[in-house]
Amino acid sequence: MNTQASCCGGGNDAPPKATDPVCGMSVDTTAGKPSTVHAGTTFHFCCNGCKAKFEADPAKYLAPSTSEQGCCGAKAVPAAAAPQRDAHDHAPAAAAVKDPVCGMEVNPAVGKPSVMHLGETFHFCSDRCRTKFEAEPAKYLAAKPASGDSCCGGKAKAADTAHADHDHAVAHTVKDPVCGMRVDPHTAKHRAEHGGHTYYFCAARCREKFVADPAAWLGERKATPAAPAGANYTCPMHPEVQQVGPGDCPKCGMALEPMMPTADEDDGGELASMTRRLWLLVALTAPVLLVAMGPHLFGWHLPSPWDRVAGWIEAVLSSVVVLWGGAPFFARGWRSLKPWSPNMYTLIALGTGVAWVYSAVAFIAPGVFPPSFRDMHGQVAVYFESAAVIVTLVTLGDFLELRARRRTGAALKALLGLAPKTAHRLAADGSEHDVPLEEVQIGDTLRVRPGEKVPVDGAVVSGESHVDESMLTGEPMPVAKREGEPLTGGTVNQDGALTMRAQRVGSDTLLAQIVAMVAAAQRSRAPLQRVADKVAAWFVPAVVASAALAFALWTWLGPDPKLAHALIAAVSVLIIACPCALGLATPISIMVASGRGAQHGVLFKDASAIEAMRDIDTLVVDKTGTLTEGKPALKEIVVLGDVPRERLLALAAALEGPSEHPLARAIVRAAQGAALPQVADFRTLTGRGVQGRVDGTLVALGNLRLLEELKITAAESAMRQADALRADGATAMYLAIDGALAGLIAVADRIKDGTREVIEALHADGLRIVMLTGDNATTAQAVARELGIDEVRADVSPADKAEVIKQLKQGRHRVAMAGDGINDAPALAAADVGIAMGSGTDVAMETAHVTLVKGDLGAIARARALSRATVRNIHQNLFFAFIYNAVGVPLAAGALYPWLGWMLSPMIAALAMSFSSVSVVSNALRLRQVKL
Repeated sequence: MNTQASCCGGGNDAPPKATDPVCGMSVDTTAGKPSTVHAGTTFHFCCNGCKAKFEADPAKYLAPSTSEQGCCGAKAVPAAAAPQRDAHDHAPAAAAVKDPVCGMEVNPAVGKPSVMHLGETFHFCSDRCRTKFEAEPAKYLAAKPASGDSCCGGKAKAADTAHADHDHAVAHTVKDPVCGMRVDPHTAKHRAEHGGHTYYFCAARCREKFVADPAAWLGERKATPAAPAGANYTCPMHPEVQQVGPGDCPKCGMALEPMMPTADEDDGGELASMTRRLWLLVALTAPVLLVAMGPHLFGWHLPSPWDRVAGWIEAVLSSVVVLWGGAPFFARGWRSLKPWSPNMYTLIALGTGVAWVYSAVAFIAPGVFPPSFRDMHGQVAVYFESAAVIVTLVTLGDFLELRARRRTGAALKALLGLAPKTAHRLAADGSEHDVPLEEVQIGDTLRVRPGEKVPVDGAVVSGESHVDESMLTGEPMPVAKREGEPLTGGTVNQDGALTMRAQRVGSDTLLAQIVAMVAAAQRSRAPLQRVADKVAAWFVPAVVASAALAFALWTWLGPDPKLAHALIAAVSVLIIACPCALGLATPISIMVASGRGAQHGVLFKDASAIEAMRDIDTLVVDKTGTLTEGKPALKEIVVLGDVPRERLLALAAALEGPSEHPLARAIVRAAQGAALPQVADFRTLTGRGVQGRVDGTLVALGNLRLLEELKITAAESAMRQADALRADGATAMYLAIDGALAGLIAVADRIKDGTREVIEALHADGLRIVMLTGDNATTAQAVARELGIDEVRADVSPADKAEVIKQLKQGRHRVAMAGDGINDAPALAAADVGIAMGSGTDVAMETAHVTLVKGDLGAIARARALSRATVRNIHQNLFFAFIYNAVGVPLAAGALYPWLGWMLSPMIAALAMSFSSVSVVSNALRLRQVKL
C-alpha cells in the first residue's frame, strides 16, 4: 500500500529541532530531512519544495517580512522573525507546542494560526488544521487519538496525549519515503541519493520505486486530479437535459447517454440489463399468447375447470409482464406529465394501462359491464395477451434501438481506443518502468518501441522512425519522424525506436480534444431539427385526441360489441404512434456523421456546420499556412556588387538574428553552421525592415520603403530582378551595406504538395476560390497563377479579411473561409463556415466551425461530401417518420374496416411502433459506408 508521506513530514520525532525558514514548521534535524548551508549556517526544511524555494532566493526568507506561502499551504516565516537560534538553526525547545489536530510541533511566536477554546489558546501548523479543530473541538481534545486525517496527511492526535508514548529510539530513525516505515540509517541496506540528500529504505522494492520517480514520493510533483465521482449523461434527442449518472429523459423518456463516452462496450451495463429483462419477458409472454390464441388458431377448448385455471395463468403471467416489465414505461410516462412534456411512453403507458385495467376488471367482475361489451356468447373479452405482448414488443424495440445507438458511437469509441493504457517512462538513471497513462506528466521522458502507440503528445528526443497518423488525419502515408519532430498521442510508431518528451497530457492532448469536439458536435442540434420540434410539440396531444375520436366513432358506428371494438381501436392508435422516430431523425444522423468525419480528419464544431457545409459556393483561403507550408525558406541571393554571396548571407543572418519574424528565421536557418559576426545598434523598423552595425559596417535589410528612407538609390536592373523574383512567388528584400545596395535576398514559402490538384477538385465540386493575403500583389498573383485560383485580394490586413468576407456574403454568396493563424480569426468568425487548419493556432481552431486535423485542403471536399450525405439522410429519416405516423394512425383507428372488414390488432401496432425507431437508426448507420 502506498503511504506516501506528505510534504510536512508529520512525525513526532525527538529533539533536536529546527524551524523551516520557508514555512515555519518544526523539523527534526536527525530525520533525514532536506538541508542546505547558507552564509555559514545550516538551514533545515520540511521537504524539498521548501528547500528549493529557499535556495532560489535566500534573502527573501531571511528578510524581516515575508508573506510567501510554504509548500504546506501555511505562510512562510522569515528567519529574522523567529526567536534567535544557535549556529545549527535549532529552535528553542520551550517555544514549541503541539497542534491538537495533526500532532506537529508549532512555534507560537512565528505567527501561526491559533484559536481560543474554553479559555485556552490552541496553535496550529496551518489554517486547514485550525478549520478542522473549530468544526469539532471535542474530537481533537478527547482522551483517545482522533481518527481523522489532518491536513498534513498524518493521523490526528489528541492534545493531551501528544507527548505520550515517546520512544527515544525514534530519534535515531528516518522514514522510508515510499512505504512510510521508520528505518535506522546506520543499519539500512538500501539507500539512494537524490537532490544532494541520502534516502533510506526498508527493502529493495521500495528503493526501486523511489529511483524510478523520486518526485512522486517526495511530493514534488503536482498530483493528478481525481476523476469525477460520476459521469454526466445527456439525452440524444434533448441535449439540454443533463444530469450526473444514468437515467431517463424527462422530456422524451429515452435512456440518457454519457456526454463523454468511454471505450467500454456497454456503458453502465444498461444493454446487458435490458437483454436479461427482454428474455424474461419473452419467457413470460409466450405462455400467455399460447393460452389466449390457442382456441382461435388451433381450435383448443379446455373443459371446465381447466379453462378457468388457464384464464388465471393468463391473468397472473400477463400482470407480471405489465406491472414488472412495463414498470419503466409507466414511470417514464408519469414523469412526462410533471413538466407536461408527453412523449411516446405517455402513449404506451396509457394504452397498456387501459388494456390491462379493463381486462383485470372484466376477468374478476364481468358482471359490471353492460351488454355493449359482451360478445354473442355473452362473454366479456379480455386483452391480457395484448397488454403483455405490447410491453414485450416495446422492450424489444428499445433493446434494438439501444444496440443500434451504441453502434452510432463506434467511431468515437474507436478514437478513445487509440490511446494506449500504459507508457514506458524512463528514469534519470536510464531505467524503464511501465506506468498507467494517467500518471504521465509534462516533461516525462518516454520510450516508444516499434509497433507501439504513442502515449501522449510530445517531441522526439532521440531516434528515427515512421509514424502512422492515418487514424487521426485520414492520410494513409506514414510520416517520417526524427529529433525535434512532433508526435501525437494515439498514432502508431512503425519501424524504429523513439525516445520522446511529453508536452501535452490528459485532456490537453490532440486526441482528447478531438474526442471532446466530436462529442460536443454529436450533442448539438441541426437547424433541420426545428421542423421535428414544431411537430413534436403537438404530436402526443393530437394522438390522444385521435384515439378518443376513434373510440367515439366505433362506439357510435361500429359493430357489436361496440365498446369492445372501440377499446381495441383506441389502444391501437395510442400504441402505434411513434414520436421517437420523429425526434431521432436528425440527432442520430448527426451523431454518425460527426464520428465519420473525425475518422477522416474532419472535425465539425456543431450540427449546423455539417448542414451548412453543403450550401457553400465560395471558398476563401489564406495563402500562408493554408496554400503554402507556412515555413519560408531562402530561395536565392542575387549579388549586385563586389561582396561575395557567402558574405551577404552572413551579414543578413547576423542582422536578422535578434528578429522573430518568419522571414528572418528563414535567413538565419540558411546560414546555420556558419560563424556569424556580432551586431550592434540593432533596430527594427516596423513595416520596412531592420538595420544595425556588423563588424563596424552599417547594414540594412528590408523593402523599397527602407531604401527610400535611407536615401539609397536602386538601379533599374536591380528593380527588374526584384520584380522577377516576386513574379516567381518569392518575397524580395534589399540588402544595403554602408549606404549602397549590395544584393537581393529572396525568401519563398513553398506551396504544399498536391495543392493544385485539390484546387482543381474543388473547382469541379462547384466552388469559386478566392485567395486573401497580406503579401504584395505580384507575389500573390504568382501563387494564384500556379494554382489556378479564381480571384486574388492582396495587401489585405486581418480586419480587411473580415470585411472581404462580409462583401462576398452581401453578394448572396455562401462563404467558407479557410485559415490557420490568429490574424485569420476575425474572418473565420465572419464566414458562414469557418475552416481552421489543424496545424494552425488554437485561436483559429476555437473560432472556426470546422477543423481539418492535418491542415489539408483536400479534406474540404470530404467535408462537403459528408455534409451532402448527412442532410440527405436526415431528409430520408424525417420523411419516413412523417409517413409512418401519417399512415399508421389511421390504420390503427380502423380506416380500412368499412371496405375490407379488417381491424389492426394492438399487438401488430406495438410491433410496428417498435421497429419504426430502429429503422431510423439503421438508416443513419448507412452514413458509415459513405465514400468520402
